[in-house]
Amino acid sequence: MFRRLVVCLLACWVGGALAQEITADEIIRKAMDHYRGLSSYSEMSMTIHRPDWERTMTMRAWTEGDKHTLVRVIEPKKDAGNGTLSVDGNMWTYTPKINRVIKIPSSMMSQSWLGSDFSNKDVSKDTNIIDQYDHSLLEHYEQAGHTVYVIQSIPHEEAAVVWGKEILWVRDDWVLLEQQFWDQDGALVKTLKALEIAPMGGRNVAAVMRMSNQDKPDEWTELRTSAVEFDLELPANQFTLSNLRNPRE
Repeated sequence: MFRRLVVCLLACWVGGALAQEITADEIIRKAMDHYRGLSSYSEMSMTIHRPDWERTMTMRAWTEGDKHTLVRVIEPKKDAGNGTLSVDGNMWTYTPKINRVIKIPSSMMSQSWLGSDFSNKDVSKDTNIIDQYDHSLLEHYEQAGHTVYVIQSIPHEEAAVVWGKEILWVRDDWVLLEQQFWDQDGALVKTLKALEIAPMGGRNVAAVMRMSNQDKPDEWTELRTSAVEFDLELPANQFTLSNLRNPRE
């Protein structure tokens, strides 16, 4: 009995020590690297829910490094071919119906993407939270056999960002469990939550995530990933305006 107690106490002490060794900056970096990998390809569906209607689109997405993202709508037929390209903080959209590529100005990066609760910046998977925010570890706790870290991220005074702060819950396998977005007045605006976690592409990922608005709880957008691959070789022209307009995959 005494030996068992000593083992338990030692395990708790070691777990606490390990949790203290890692910094908030490292946790944020690991979480960002985890869902992007060196490169990635994913298949997903996005459901936009409103009190009086609901619609779903299926999409494919590619990422490379921190600054390259391409998302293309596959279904429904009326939306097929719509694409969004993000490169080094710049974003373009392509609409087949008008056969036109449009550059999104920085002033519109916080606007809704395809009528969803995700913003253009959310879709770009921009990782400027790593460099433009100061991170602090608020707490850590055990949940379902994992350590969960709670990080508060406050933007640098000169950072050109919308939010006054963000709070993130990151599991010790680097899955992002929740991300809260607070405005400059200290009010919670929207929350991204992982509803389902599953093994895909050789790692645990948030298979179902929901973005919801704090003031409109009956409105939300759900992103459901059905397949994902990491660290694959992508064509050299994958993240170009030419490929955005005329896909070759």
